[in-house]
Amino acid sequence: MQLTPGKLMGMRRMADENGLFKMVAADQRPPIKDPIAKKLGLPEAPWSEVARFKMEIVRQLQGPSSAVLLDPHYGIPAAFDVLGGNKGLVVTLEDSVVKESDEGRFSANIDEWSVGKIKRLGGDAVKVLAWYRPDASPKNVAFQKDYVKRIGDECACFDIPFLLELLLYPLAGEKASSRGYIEMRAKASDQVLASVEEFARPEYGVDMFKLESPLNADAIDGSSNVQALFDEMGRLAGRPWVMLSAGAGKDSFLDILSHAFKAGASGFLAGRAIWQDAFAAYPDWNQVVEGLANGGLGYLEKISKLADATAHPWHRHSCYGSDGALFHPADESFRFGYEDV
Repeated sequence: MQLTPGKLMGMRRMADENGLFKMVAADQRPPIKDPIAKKLGLPEAPWSEVARFKMEIVRQLQGPSSAVLLDPHYGIPAAFDVLGGNKGLVVTLEDSVVKESDEGRFSANIDEWSVGKIKRLGGDAVKVLAWYRPDASPKNVAFQKDYVKRIGDECACFDIPFLLELLLYPLAGEKASSRGYIEMRAKASDQVLASVEEFARPEYGVDMFKLESPLNADAIDGSSNVQALFDEMGRLAGRPWVMLSAGAGKDSFLDILSHAFKAGASGFLAGRAIWQDAFAAYPDWNQVVEGLANGGLGYLEKISKLADATAHPWHRHSCYGSDGALFHPADESFRFGYEDV
């Protein structure tokens, strides 16, 4: 793999000085909006309350982080001025509302939002969550593949890194159902691996993966069999990858990260494992802020230290060759991308 200058700079901006990704996710919408609405007894969470929490996430947690993931509805308007200039900015593209049907989940962009707008905003990477089940209907599988490929093509056009998040989900009629942004309780590791293998193909243009554990968090036991699954996931990814927390508890996510880093992961992009405990104190804002500034920050520092000790620097990934990720102006990719500028 070769990186054009824009993609290379974006990858560098997301990482720390050692090439590790320590990224905080604050782009969640239903996992923040729904609890706020419930606590306030309202049908819809007030924009100001959701935005305030996202701003506090950035204000309190950006210190040890290398980058922050924000959404355009709440996160960007509320926290853009709070985010330090030395921090990477990852911006989400996909809508949190997906079309649910018997054939599967169909992803879509946020209305009036695009890769080009993220680039003009100053984003360092485009993040897309693609719900994917290899065994969904042929129509759904084809649609999701085409959706991801189109995003990859647009990211290449605007020369910005494409960060793809993959999540399994329950198909209609499955008993062990979980809805929305919740880890699928009965997920099959072979489906996780098959999804990674599919979207690692070059036609999708993925620069980095944000991956879920190949096993449910409760099944992570430190065994060699579990490690073998993480190793295979890293091999199939074939490029830099980070772990998502999927709402796992703090201890469980630590165990997941330990396996992932041994398998070659370059860091994490996590949200709820870091800030969920503090959010539980809402609507007491004093307690929320204190929880972020203490427990949340402490946990972020803990997993960052684990990354420092055992994660694999992204720019040294074997996919870039023996020299690592460097700018090569003579590359065909560079000449092709910039010859008409």
